[in-house]
Amino acid sequence: MNELDRPESNLIVDVVAGISAAGGLLFGYDTGIISAALLQISQQFHLGTGGQQIVTSAIIAGALLGCMGAAPLSDRGGRRRTVMVAAAVFIVGTIMASLANTIWLLTLARFVLGLAVGAASQIVPVYISELAPARRRGRLVGMFQLAVVTGVLISFIAGYLLRHDSWRIMFALGAVPAVVLLLGMAFLPNSPRWLAMRGDFEGARAVLRRVRGSHRRAERELQEIIDAHDVQAPWSELAQPWVRPALVAAVGIGLLCQLTGINAVLYYAPTIFSGAGFGESSALLTSVAVGVAMIVATLFGSWAVEVIGRRTLMLWLLPGASLALFVLAALFHLGATTGSNAWMMVVALLAYAVLNVGSLSVTIWIVGAEVFPLSCRGKGMSLVAAAHWGADLLISLTTLSMVQAFGAGGTFLLFACANAFAFFFVLRYVPETRGRSLEEIEDRLRRGVFSTPEAV
Repeated sequence: MNELDRPESNLIVDVVAGISAAGGLLFGYDTGIISAALLQISQQFHLGTGGQQIVTSAIIAGALLGCMGAAPLSDRGGRRRTVMVAAAVFIVGTIMASLANTIWLLTLARFVLGLAVGAASQIVPVYISELAPARRRGRLVGMFQLAVVTGVLISFIAGYLLRHDSWRIMFALGAVPAVVLLLGMAFLPNSPRWLAMRGDFEGARAVLRRVRGSHRRAERELQEIIDAHDVQAPWSELAQPWVRPALVAAVGIGLLCQLTGINAVLYYAPTIFSGAGFGESSALLTSVAVGVAMIVATLFGSWAVEVIGRRTLMLWLLPGASLALFVLAALFHLGATTGSNAWMMVVALLAYAVLNVGSLSVTIWIVGAEVFPLSCRGKGMSLVAAAHWGADLLISLTTLSMVQAFGAGGTFLLFACANAFAFFFVLRYVPETRGRSLEEIEDRLRRGVFSTPEAV
């Protein structure tokens, strides 16, 4: 059998993706655990609505700064080392949060955790994408999003189980995956594409031989990297006309991932449903059901991005997400929250969660890590993460105000329209990248055919 025809060695790449995705687990856990911890924190520190919002939003503010700061660090020190730095910051932030004795120290600790969350959201998908083979890249990068939603669900479960214990224990548990991430990354290789960008082609060759299991396959991929050899570029490279289509596609998905409402549901579904007449226990169970639906959707999406394709998956699922929210908005407008109407509301909400998460939330990190040229991939991914966190901050600060101004029905109607807009955005600006090497995608950018029908 020809060496190039032999199956690629998958074990080491799976280990790389698995350990790296622990950053996503921390991402999900640390953003989700505040929902349970805040019940105790509010009582202990006598917090009003403003104080609760400050503590909750501190991690998002930190994430905005962290995702931008990770780009130059990852270009200079390497992807692997930047992930290790993020893990160390996770540990420091967790210790600070667990020991905080004033609300300002706790807010600072949440901000520090946000720095790590933002850095992880920027660099982990890039690191995995630069090590993964083209045919499995979507599924492996999708492990990051799966880890995120798993972390969210674990935080819900931990918050419920520890509801009679100290909130400090809830935060302290986050140190466990942080230590695993820090120690595990110490044994993983550097990104071959980062090594090549630094001019270390022998180092890139050694890594590729290790992760591909075939010297000929490694040599072929290395030659593709050399042929498309880029040097580290400044931020202004992202404004170049030939890079702009990638910037529009990736940042657009980063924004729409949040503007279509998924984190509004994640943060405020219990509040919205209880305010509409649901019992508190029923509203909380609805939130847990959404968490389970997100995991199911992510598992499906991580499989589908390689079988169906990134663009096709979004185009198939987004109309359904929009329709589910139109139904939910209509049911809220009718005002009946008992009997069959209540069940229809929950079904519509879960359908939306599955269809939105299974499309936009799965593909945001994959597309963002794929479409930028190597010279500015880290910086481009920083802008994607910043768009994601900036929109998240906007949604977290305005959702309840929109509910007060327009009602729950009006709010879900706005999110339904945002999902419909996302469909047309993907149709116009986002190409299919399934099965293409990173160098092929970059070549299409340089030739000006990135989002033409030929790229579908």
